[in-house]
Amino acid sequence: MAFLKAMGMRERFEENLSIAFWDTVVGKEIAQHTEPQKVSSGILFVKVDNDVWRNEIVYYKNEIIQKLNQKVGKRAIKEIKFY
Repeated sequence: MAFLKAMGMRERFEENLSIAFWDTVVGKEIAQHTEPQKVSSGILFVKVDNDVWRNEIVYYKNEIIQKLNQKVGKRAIKEIKFY
């Protein structure tokens, strides 16, 4: 990690680690209908396969952010945009 920090890449690594933890954090059912795409400036962009699921998952957004950040060990994700 020291090498990543020195190269200015640690923050980016931690943000993208959130994508790796997505399925574990949201569970199998939600994971089947969503696909995290990228992280930019602390915003995680997640593709949702239909409007019904998008409307449902929005209610869990704050909980998901909290759990992702716990897994990463810092506040890497500040917002989630579902589309």
